[in-house]
This record gives sequence, C-alpha cells and structure tokens, in this order.
Amino acid sequence: MLSNKQKKKLLKTKHPHKESLETSYIDQMLGYRTLFSDFPQIKFLINNVIESDHLIKAGLLPQDLPELLLPDDIQDQIFNQINQRFDKNDPKGDEVWNQLTDALPKLDKQLRSYRDYLEAEYGMWAYISAPFVKDLADYIKPNAAVEIMAGNGAISKGLKDLGVTVYPTDNLGWVAENQTGKHQMTPVEKLDALAAIQKYQNQVKYVIMSWSPDKSPIDVAVLNAVRSANNDQLTLIVVGEKNGATNSTQFWQAANYIEPEATKKLNRHHQPFDLIKDRVYLID
Repeated sequence: MLSNKQKKKLLKTKHPHKESLETSYIDQMLGYRTLFSDFPQIKFLINNVIESDHLIKAGLLPQDLPELLLPDDIQDQIFNQINQRFDKNDPKGDEVWNQLTDALPKLDKQLRSYRDYLEAEYGMWAYISAPFVKDLADYIKPNAAVEIMAGNGAISKGLKDLGVTVYPTDNLGWVAENQTGKHQMTPVEKLDALAAIQKYQNQVKYVIMSWSPDKSPIDVAVLNAVRSANNDQLTLIVVGEKNGATNSTQFWQAANYIEPEATKKLNRHHQPFDLIKDRVYLID
C-alpha cells in the first residue's frame, strides 16, 4: 500500500499552505483533534492547548503545558496504524496517509505558534500558570510584593487570590496599542517601574519583574533601584529568558543570582513549552 519512500518523507520537506484567515486558531486545533483522533500523543498536546485557552478566556490562570512538539516518530506511527487498518492494495490507505501527512506540518506550526496566539488574542506575553503562581505565593508569604511592568496583571491576580499582599503597577503606556489593555485580570496602578519601587520599597520584600523588553535598559535601572533602596532585604524576582527574548544583555551580566534551591523550586511549574526558554530567577 505505502512505499518506503512515502514512509520516509520528512516533515521539513513539506510546505504547509496558509490557513484560512476566517478560521480561528482554536477552531483549527479542534479540527486537528478530530483528524488525529486515533493518535493519543497528538490529542494530548491539542487538548492541553484547548484547555489552556478555555481557562484564560474565563479569566483564570491556565494549567502547566507540556512541550508542544510532535513526537519524532509520528510519521512512523501513522504509517504503522494505516497498514494495520487497510489492505495493501486499498487506495483508501494512500488517501488517509496523504491527508494526515499533509496536515502534520500545519499542525506542527500551529502548536509552535500557541504563544503567538496568546499574545495576539489576550496580550499575554509570559505564560503564567496557576501551579507556578502557587509556588510563588508560597515563597513570598507572609511578606508582600510589588509587581512592576505588570501588563494585564496575571501574576498579581493569581497571588491576590492566594492571599498574598501584592501591588500591581505599570506605566500603562501600551493600553491603547495591543490586546493586553483589553484583558486586565486585576486593577493595575499607573506607575512606572522606578516610581513603583520608590513608593513601595518599605512595604514589600519582593519586586516582581516579568518579561522586561530585551531592547530596553529599564531593567538595569530597576536592578540599581533595588540595590540602592532603603530596604536592604529587597529582592528581585525575574521571569525571563536569560540572554534571549527578554531583558537586556547588560542586565543579565550585572545580575547576582541567589537562593538556587528556592529558584529550582519556583521553576518546577515554569517549564518551557516552545522555543522560548524563560525561567524564574531570584536576584539581588
């Protein structure tokens, strides 16, 4: 039915067609879930994306995500399953093979694009899960925190729900520019990062900075403000990709990383699900 040449075709040799702009990302994923219903590993990935979106749409923090990558041997799995279902000379087998393998690169692209979807749909840049925020709350309590550059306030909302005293702040300069301003999860005080540290430095022990822009030196100014604050216990909690998608090179070079065991615990539920390898860092 299927030749070895067909079986060995690589995903990277295919050229996915552009999906219809009229079909939403989630509708496409639902379609792929139906198409690949006989493949549990694929359904697992798709179900995680759909459930994550459902929770965020409901104003809740989502669950952790697995790495959203198709299994390396997925074409072998498809080949074997089709050979079990169809006789050698049944043209239906070739039809199903072509349908599934044509869809694989498109599905792979969609899974890898989930973060892009979250940015466009919800203005959600860092993926903040409920289990991660629970670990963060356990670390901060019984102390208080100020979140700077809070965006839609996802971290602060989760911490507040768990009884942590936290002050979400942002200069709100982006409110009219993207989806973040349309999906506020908690009220955010209009304060730039340095003003927020100045205002709350004696009321909190922690400053939370998540996904600071990689082209802006504000993070270095923040680090200097934390170090020069009246409160010598002030600690910076950073969520970002070291020497990557977030924060300036100067910041990562100047950072003094502390509490490795606590950092490891905070990262239990903050694992990469795509090509961005952001982590949690404790810095003073």
